Amino acid sequence: MSEDIELLKKKIVYKSSYRGIKELDIILRSFVSKYLNKLNFEELTDLFDFLDNNDEDIYKFKQGIKTNKKIKNNNVTNLFKKFEL
Repeated sequence: MSEDIELLKKKIVYKSSYRGIKELDIILRSFVSKYLNKLNFEELTDLFDFLDNNDEDIYKFKQGIKTNKKIKNNNVTNLFKKFEL
């Protein structure tokens, strides 16, 4: 299980660092850096799934603008929405 968590964390770091929008790269990298080691396995899975959304939807979600896709409301997305650099 520990190996699974570490692999998931590596995937999250990668997915949060190489986005199409530079501003989103900065926000996501900072968010992941702050919370990566504080989240449990379920929350890490939620974060990994959240990062599957396209950049425009994540950016709009962060700004509180309605997105084309319904983004799950969970602990991770609530933390992200409240997160400030």
